[in-house]
Parts: sequence; structure tokens; C-alpha cells
Amino acid sequence: MKTALLYNTKFGEFDYGQGHPMRPLRLKETFELIKEVGLLNLPDAALIEARRASDAEILTFHTPEYLEVLKRADSGGKDITEDDKAFNIGQGDCPAFPGVFEWSSYSAGASVQGAELILSGEADIAFNIAGGLHHAMAERASGFCYINDAVLAIKHLLNAGKRVVYVDIDAHHGDGVEAAFVDTDQVLTISIHENGFYLFPGTGFVENIGTGAGKGFAINVPLLPGADDNVFVDSFEAIVPAFIEAFKPDVLVTQLGVDSFTTDPLTHMSITTNGFSEMIERFRSLNLPWLALGGGGYNLDNVKRAWTLAWAIMNGVEVPDALHDPTQKTAPPEIEKIKATATKTIDFLIDKVLPIVKG
Repeated sequence: MKTALLYNTKFGEFDYGQGHPMRPLRLKETFELIKEVGLLNLPDAALIEARRASDAEILTFHTPEYLEVLKRADSGGKDITEDDKAFNIGQGDCPAFPGVFEWSSYSAGASVQGAELILSGEADIAFNIAGGLHHAMAERASGFCYINDAVLAIKHLLNAGKRVVYVDIDAHHGDGVEAAFVDTDQVLTISIHENGFYLFPGTGFVENIGTGAGKGFAINVPLLPGADDNVFVDSFEAIVPAFIEAFKPDVLVTQLGVDSFTTDPLTHMSITTNGFSEMIERFRSLNLPWLALGGGGYNLDNVKRAWTLAWAIMNGVEVPDALHDPTQKTAPPEIEKIKATATKTIDFLIDKVLPIVKG
């Protein structure tokens, strides 16, 4: 199996600002750990220098007006006006830091590159650790995200006539990707995340299943705070393989955010590297052309260990046990309620939505 890791030293050079939880430095640290444990010189793996996305690629999803504001924000915000506030750049979670457009275009370009590698057959699996910025909307920034690289990559695959399944295991709902494809049956989106009643962006409820031709092709599995490896992985196993089998995609795109981990400072889930690795193994076992993207994760140690493990699994390589968390031994409080709610969600999706996808 041929794999490709997309990387550019530029990834780790940007800074959202003092105190901001999103730290591109995590990408540099991930790359260095991958190198340290000997995963850069594997026989069937390639290290690909990531490129920037072109304006034409960005405009396959984002509006021209938004792109212009994002370009002006690259100077660090001094060229942003009061009229630009509607685009949410320079507001709250989405600061106008120096290089914000450059950073975003590298993240997006690498994801489109990954799609190109998949389509050409140069790679069976392509991994962009800088990707997975799934909250960006067509006309505004959101949730630390400025260009929705996942949407750009999926559109590139669609233009080549491919059916795509997008699976998002970030703690936050993949709202920007779902919004982009909510009315089409050519993309199946599956998001397993912390319930929107407790966490940004406050969306992704089980009854949100798509609209128009896309009704039944947006799958949401909201889990209660405290969901652990067992609940998360059991929900994944109950939903992901069944819907993928019914949909019969040509390409798998995944968002591998690790802000669902127990020690993440922004969320309330209880995942460890053990449950995360089980899901990565499952993705690999599907034997689909696979574009893997990074995503959330605000504990830097979690990020570098988890994505190093992911790259190892993609290549069928064992890595030191030291990269793993201890096996989870104590169930979180209210585990029975968490399990019961997850079971109810799964039953609804299997009974009411899966038949739609099966046709």
C-alpha cells in the first residue's frame, strides 16, 4: 500500500496569538515525532512537500468577497474594516494574525494535493496533518478555521466523478463540511461528536439528516460529555461500516481531530489513544482510497502522539508503547446514561436513516 505524508516547514511557523488554543506549532512537533520514531523512511511511503491552494481552488467553495477579506487580513488585521466583521475574521476565535491567509492556503492546498495523489493512483492513503479545518463556511471564518480544506478536497474528488464518504471523529460537529454537501446524495457525511447542547458549534443533532436530494446523507452521532473509548468506538462500529457499505463510496475522507481526548482543555470527552487507534485501524481495513486530514486537538502532547500513531497504522508499522495512553480502567460518571443515549441515537440512524442510503 502506497502512502503519502504531506508536510511543509511553513505549517509550524504561524501563531494565532498569545493565549489562543490553536497552535500550529503542534504540526511541527508531530512531524518531529514521526521522524524521531523512524516513520519517515518507510519503503512504500513518500514525504510530499505541501503547496498552497490557488484562488481558483478556494473559490470552488468560498465566496469571492470572503476571499478578498481573508487576503487583506494576511497583514495582521490592520487592513480589516468595520464592514468586514460579517466575515468573522478578527472576531473572537478567528483572529486576523499575520499570515492568516498564507497559513490557511497551505492547509487547504495540502488537502487538495492529497486528493490529487489519490486520483492519480500515486497514493492509496494521503495524510495532511494540517487539514481538517471543518468549521469554515463559504462566506465566513468559524471555530479557528478560515478555509475549509476538506470541502475543497471533496469537491476536487467530485469533479473527477467520485462518490465520497466523509467521516469526522473530532469532538466538534463537522458543520462546515455538512453544510457544503447537505443537499446532495453524492457525498455521505458522518460526524461523531460531543452533543451540541454542551459544545461549539451547537449543531449536529441526530435528527439533522440532510435536505432535498441529500436527505438521509448527513449522519450525526452526538454523544454526551464523558463518552469514553468504549462508547465512542462502539458508536463508530455500529454506524460507520454499515453506512459506508450501503453508500458504496469511491473514496474515504476522514477528519482525525483529537480534541475528544480526556486531557483536551476545550472539550468534555474521555477518549484515549487506544480508542483512537482502533478507529484508525478500522478505516484502514475498509480498503478504500483514503484521504486523511488532521483537525482539532489543543493538548500538544495528545496531538503529536495520536497522529504519529495514525501514520504508523496507515503504514502497518508497530510503534513504541510509550506513544499510547494507559488503558482506560475507570468508567466516567453517568456511564449508563451516556451508553443509553448513544444506543438510542444508533437505533434511530439504523432503523430510520440507513434504509434511505440503501435506496
